[in-house]
Amino acid sequence: MINKPYEVIIIGSGATGGMAALTMAKAGVRVLVIERGPELEIKQANGTEPCNMIRRVIGVSTGNYQNQPQHPGFWKSNPLLYANKKANPYTHPPEAPFMWTQGNQVGGRSLTWGGITLRLAHEDFEASRNKEYSLEWPIKYKDLESHYSEIENFLKVYGNKDDLDQLPNGNYIGKIPFTESESRFASKIKEKLNVPFINSRGFGTNKDKTKWPKYSSLGSTLKEAARLGKVEILSNHIVEKLVLNNDRKSAKSVIVVNQKDGNRSELESKLIILCSSTIQTIRILLSSEESNNSNGLIDPSNSLGKNLMDHISTCRFFNVPIDKNLPCNSKNNNKQILTGAGSFFIPIGRDESSKNNFVGGYGIWGGIDRFEPPGFLKKYKDTKTGFLIGHGEVLPNNENTVSLSKRTDQYDISIPHISIVWRENEKRMVTEMNRMIELIINSGEGNIIPVSEILNIPFAKQILNRSVATKNDAPPPGYYIHEVGGAPMGNDKGKSVVDNWNRLWECSNVLVVDGACWPTSSWQSPTLTMMAITKRACEKAIFDFKS
Repeated sequence: MINKPYEVIIIGSGATGGMAALTMAKAGVRVLVIERGPELEIKQANGTEPCNMIRRVIGVSTGNYQNQPQHPGFWKSNPLLYANKKANPYTHPPEAPFMWTQGNQVGGRSLTWGGITLRLAHEDFEASRNKEYSLEWPIKYKDLESHYSEIENFLKVYGNKDDLDQLPNGNYIGKIPFTESESRFASKIKEKLNVPFINSRGFGTNKDKTKWPKYSSLGSTLKEAARLGKVEILSNHIVEKLVLNNDRKSAKSVIVVNQKDGNRSELESKLIILCSSTIQTIRILLSSEESNNSNGLIDPSNSLGKNLMDHISTCRFFNVPIDKNLPCNSKNNNKQILTGAGSFFIPIGRDESSKNNFVGGYGIWGGIDRFEPPGFLKKYKDTKTGFLIGHGEVLPNNENTVSLSKRTDQYDISIPHISIVWRENEKRMVTEMNRMIELIINSGEGNIIPVSEILNIPFAKQILNRSVATKNDAPPPGYYIHEVGGAPMGNDKGKSVVDNWNRLWECSNVLVVDGACWPTSSWQSPTLTMMAITKRACEKAIFDFKS
C-alpha cells in the first residue's frame, strides 16, 4: 500500500496540508499525506459543460447536494469538488442549521478557494486580550510576519501596498486593475466617504486549464513538495482516530479506513500533523479523546470542540449605469473574471465609532462587471452588475460546539454534531454592515437590486428567491466557509487545547495547524494566516525533531 518510508503523517491535503508537506520536504523529512477523498486528474477536477450542469441538476434533485447550491462557487466549478452530503453526513440542531461545505479530494477545498490573501494585523492579535474575548492569541503579528512574506513570494500573489494599519502590506507581483465601472465607483466612494477602497489581494485567473491552479495546493505547495521527492499521498482513506503510546504522552499511530473496501489499518509515525479542516480535525481529536478511549488523549482545558466560529456575512447586489460619454466599447463586457485579486476590497477593520454597538471588525469585498450576464438575459439594460459582501468577526462562545453525534457513517465512524448560532453581537454587526453597504452603493450612484432580478429568466428567479444569500438576515453559520476554532492555541493549558507552537499540551508529537487552532476568528479571509501558522509550527517541529 505504501512504498516509501516516512517519518511524518499529515492528515489533509488542502491549503495547510500542502504547506505542512512542503515545509517538511524542504527539510528533507519524508511525509505521508492522508486524504479521505480520491486523487483526481486535472480533466476530472475541471469537468466540462454541459456535463457539470447535468451533475448539478441531478445532485440537487436527488438531495445529494443540499447546501452547496447556495454557494456561487458551486455554479462555476465542477460539483464533484463539493462533497456529497449523503455520503458525508453530519447533524445539527433543527433550530440551528449549519451549512458545512466539504471538499473531499486530494487538494481539498483549496481547489474551490476564492483565492483572497489577507494578512491579520497587529491589532487583531492584541484585540483578543480585551475583556469581551474569552480566549487570547498566544502569538503576535511579528511571529507570523516573515512567514507571510515567504508564502506570498512563493505563491506570487497580486495586490497593492496601501499602508493600512488594519490590513498590513504584503509582497506582491503587481495589482490587477479595476474594471472601468469599478474605477468610476471607487472615485465616487473616495470623494464622498472616509473609507479605504483598495485593489483586492490574492490570485489572478487560472488561464491554463491543463495545469492545476496556483491557488490550490496541487498547483503550488504539494506540487513543489512532490518535486522534492519527499511526499507520498494515500488517498481514499479516512482517519478515524489517533492511537497513543501507553504513557499517553505521545501518539504512535493513526487508524485509517480504506473507503474502497472498508478495512481498517494502523499507520505509525513519529509526528502527526492535523490539517483536515476545522471540523474534521475536531472530529478526529474527539474520537481520540479519553472519554471515548480508555487510553485516549487528555485535554486539560476540557474545551475541545468548544468555541466554534465562522464569519458572519451579508450580501447586496446592485447595478451602475454605463457612462455613455465613454467609448462605445465600454458598453461591452470587460471580460475581466472575478478572482481573489480581480476585485476590490473595503477593509473597515475595527471601527472605533461602533465600539458601543458591537465588538469586532469587518471588511467588504466587491466587484463590478466581473460576471456580467449576456445582454439578452439582463433585465436592466445599459447597466453593469456588481456585488458587495460584508464578512465580519465572530467572538468565541463556548456554547458553539462540535461534538460527536450518536449517529455513525457507513464505516461506523461517529459523525460530527455541529451546534452554533449567531448572538446579538453578530446580529448588530450585520445591521451595521448592511447600513455601510447601502451607503457605499448609494454614494457610488448604484441601485440595489434583488439577486432574482439579475437574470430575466422566470425559473432562475424561483431558485434565487429561495437562496439564503437573498435574505435580509445573515445566512446561517457555515455559509461563508471560514469556520475556525474548537481546539484553540494558547499559553495556558487550562484554557487551550494546543500550546503556542500548535502542539497538544499532553501529546506534543501531535500538531493542530488548520483553522481549529484559532482562538478568535478576526475578520480577514483566513487561509493565508492558516498557512503561515502551519509553516511556523512545522519549522519548530523540525527543529525539535532533529535536535
